[in-house]
Amino acid sequence: MTAPVAAQPSPFTLSSDQAEAWDAVAELLQGAGIDIENGILTPPEGKEAGVMAVIGKAGSGKTMLLAAMVRALRDAGVDVISGDWEGRRRKDRRTLAVLAPTNKAASVLRNQGVPATTIHRIIYTPVYDPEYEKVAEWLAGQGDRPVIEGLSEVALDRAWAGYQINTSVPAALAAAGLRGSDFITGWKRREDPLDIGFVDESSMLDERQFDDLKEIFPTLLLFGDPAQLPPVQGNGQMVFDTLPDPRKRVLHRVHRQDADNPILDLAHALADPALDFQGFEDMVAEAARRDDRVVMAERVEADLMARSPVLVWRNATRIKLIHAFRAAFDAPVDNLLPGEPLICDGIELPLKHRKRRLDLEARGLIKGAQVIYLGPGRNPGFSRLHVIGAEEPQVSAASIVKIEQEGDTEPFIPYAAKMGAAFLHGAAVTIHKAQGSQWDTVQVFAPDIFVAARMGRVEAGQPLWKRLAYVAITRAQTRLRWVVRNRLGRPTAPLGIDDLRAGPAPLALEPGEV
Repeated sequence: MTAPVAAQPSPFTLSSDQAEAWDAVAELLQGAGIDIENGILTPPEGKEAGVMAVIGKAGSGKTMLLAAMVRALRDAGVDVISGDWEGRRRKDRRTLAVLAPTNKAASVLRNQGVPATTIHRIIYTPVYDPEYEKVAEWLAGQGDRPVIEGLSEVALDRAWAGYQINTSVPAALAAAGLRGSDFITGWKRREDPLDIGFVDESSMLDERQFDDLKEIFPTLLLFGDPAQLPPVQGNGQMVFDTLPDPRKRVLHRVHRQDADNPILDLAHALADPALDFQGFEDMVAEAARRDDRVVMAERVEADLMARSPVLVWRNATRIKLIHAFRAAFDAPVDNLLPGEPLICDGIELPLKHRKRRLDLEARGLIKGAQVIYLGPGRNPGFSRLHVIGAEEPQVSAASIVKIEQEGDTEPFIPYAAKMGAAFLHGAAVTIHKAQGSQWDTVQVFAPDIFVAARMGRVEAGQPLWKRLAYVAITRAQTRLRWVVRNRLGRPTAPLGIDDLRAGPAPLALEPGEV
């Protein structure tokens, strides 16, 4: 069927392949009892609609299509679940959750007006204090104005005004000087399924996450880029590769808003099987001569590394650049400077501390999360941190910070709580770990890509260097710096934290209190 133009709740004109994908998804949702063409909800036709994928390379309009579908579902009366508060269950209620693997990836969607949250925040749901429930129900129009000890009438008015603007309970509480996470008394694995799940950056999903999501969502729509790198510990495939062809819709056309983007032009040029590394680097140089959004850089800029890591292939390169960065800013060998970037490397807690693990992960400290060190916490081994992309970014957590050394030398550990969140330095990261993230300006360390090209490795029928280059350059939102020399520029200012969004006092996540 062909969707009538009037039924497409979108401010842009759909390309032909977007329209075909829209029609296929509309048919899938029809089976789930949701008619986005006419904006109505009907009883589901079957037990489940299943899984479908919309895939395409960078610039093909996946995110725009996702956003338009979210608007259509909301207009039809579907409730969007953010992971913060779900309201009362109703028999006739239909639900949608928009998910991403990391906080950074979710924040990219939120910046475009899509109410996204992390997969973890949906799989594990918070248990809230009853006082919070009263405020949330009132804001959502499901209860009377509450009387809360310690919360003034003026604060409630501010919360109400904030909710009218953002339709977000956490944002409304922030307007009243509170944080939703202050009212969380525990975490539990979700028991009740939701109706529909949209998953962005689904190329990052592993089989276990995919199985978890299928348990929760009888209707699951994956959005992904087949040209990215598969999960490191997987079988070399992405989860949508296993779907039958009728359950996949491919977006080929670069959308008109991105048609003059030199970074995307370079990304799509990598699909040419005749293109070798030297030919590609010549294309980068030509693009740099024509457009200042592409730069052939003779050195890595230390200032940028503090917020936008250099993307590399080899761990040895990553460690060298991290030490060069710290030396450039005169960082002490036995301490961290406020403003240094870190990458969460997981939670190091015994299984018996499952609740503490959930608390840390739910607040954004999941493997791969990018954080900025703000300073030491009140207790030994604790760090105050700013979690990039999190809606409530400032936390204080028991930390195990590892500064890796070159060769076989053991990592130096400036901070080491007995248990808690583990961190590596984040001034440089591997291209694999950069998937799902975007930065305004991205520095790609081209000598590493050249080494991959010389090795001649192939993954899923594609030269590895091309996949690395594609993922790396498509992390750039505005400007690409293709670094061709093993050099580091001196910083122009000392490290600091003044650029980070101010928020309420950091949350304490201490073993004795969580």
